[in-house]
Formats: sequence, C-alpha cells, structure tokens
Amino acid sequence: MQKRSDSLMPLVLVTGPSGAGRSSAINVLEDLGFEAIDNLPLRLLPRLVLTDRLESPMALGLDSRNRDFTPEALLDLIAVFEGYHHVALTVLYLDARPDVLLRRYSETRRRHPLAPAETPEIGVSRELDLMRPIRDRADMLLDTSDLNVHQLKAEIEHWFAPDGRSLALSLQSFSYKRGIPHSVDMVFDCRFLTNPYWQEGLRGLDGRDPAVQAHVKTDPRYSDFFDRVLGLTELLLPAYREEGKSHLSIAFGCTGGQHRSVTLAETLAKALAEGGQQVSIRHRELQGQQ
Repeated sequence: MQKRSDSLMPLVLVTGPSGAGRSSAINVLEDLGFEAIDNLPLRLLPRLVLTDRLESPMALGLDSRNRDFTPEALLDLIAVFEGYHHVALTVLYLDARPDVLLRRYSETRRRHPLAPAETPEIGVSRELDLMRPIRDRADMLLDTSDLNVHQLKAEIEHWFAPDGRSLALSLQSFSYKRGIPHSVDMVFDCRFLTNPYWQEGLRGLDGRDPAVQAHVKTDPRYSDFFDRVLGLTELLLPAYREEGKSHLSIAFGCTGGQHRSVTLAETLAKALAEGGQQVSIRHRELQGQQ
C-alpha cells in the first residue's frame, strides 16, 4: 500500500470480483467519513475527482458491472488518478476463493453479471480471469474468504482509520404530546423533573437559556439522574464502536419539549464534548426557533 502525505486527500478505488465484499467495504469507508460513489461510468470519474478537488476523502466502487468497464479502461483510469497531485491513491482489491464466491452466489440466488444466462460457476471463472490485471496492480489486496462482516469492517478500519473509528452521537429533545422520535436507540423521560413552564419568567424561554437550565438543576433528583445518564453513555460509546456501530442516538422527552428535555440534551452534549466526543443536537419542537 502506497504511503500517503498528510497534505493529500485519500482517494480509494474499491474493486474486485462480485461477491468478494466490495459493497460492504464501501459502506465501511462511508461510515469512516469517505464520500462513497458506486458504479459510475469510468469516463465520468476523472472530471469528478478533478473538479471537486476532494474536499473530503473519496471512495469509488468499481467492478465489472460498470457500464464501460474493461481491465484496460480501469488501468488507464488508475494512471490518470496517479497524475493528480492533490490525491493519495490506493487501489483496494477485495478477493475471495472461487468456491467462496460460488457459495455466496448460491446463498443469494442471484444471477452472475458476467453469466446471466449461464451457471454461476462460469460467471465466477470468467470474472476472475477478467480482473486478474487489476488484482496484480492493486496497492492493497484483502482476501475476504474467511472473514465475516465484522472482521471485514475491522480490517478496513485498521488500514483507513488507524487511530480508531469515529462514532456519530446525536442527542435530541422532544415532546411526548407529539410522540417519541423514530430511529432512536435510547429514550429518557424527564417529566419527573421540576417544570420551568410554571415559572412566569421562564415560560417563554427554553432549555438553551442558562436561567431555565439553572431552574431544572434545582430539582434534588437532577444530579443523580444526569450522572447516571452520563455514565451510561460513556459506557456505551466504546461498546458501540467495538461492535462496529456507526451511530448512537439518545432522546430526552418532556411534556412540551421546550424546557426539561432541552436542558438535558444541551447539558449532556456539553459534558461529552468536553471529553472530546463529537455530538450533534436536534431540538424537535424548537426547530422553527433555531
């Protein structure tokens, strides 16, 4: 695998025979912050990379299903990218034994793209022969024959995120009157805490205001509750990373979604950010006010 300069933007060409795990590798790279583009015609890619100047790392998925794919065309494309002085190119080739590729096709019952009207055996053999020049050119060869999806993720992360995989954490507040948000991992009910709504001077404010936060924190149950939520979150973050998860979403709910839930989301976000965790915040009921 070629060395990268820190001043250059990573460009990864992900290729290999069908069934070797190319799509899974692309998904992992996307979770690591790469802009992932799969199966665009080869002729469009040089202009895409040159025009964008790669403001973020890019991963391009290429295989025999590309409309204008030939080994010669892909080798020519690699030569073009090698001439770009703003990128650090890596050709990642996902490989697998023929019997493994055949078994994977048998399990999915899909037609092989190079033998749609013939047996999968013919398609696998034909594609391995076709891809051999690309395999010989690859900077990084990864045999997935004996890897499950979690092991494949670990291998990709080892090469392209050696300092550890980042995990996106999102916090949000909501009103129980409008229902619990979809696709959240954990929900905490804050309705037991003292409600600033009943304070005339605080009713028109929300949990982003220091006065509202101070009032919520006067509840004697607040500190213990917050400490437990913070401890649980700090416990789960590394566990999620080890499991290969890319996102953790936590929601806080109260009656109106204005005061207590917003306070908890804001306070937890601040505590985690001070520990180096990147956090995004969404206040569902305040969206029109932000």
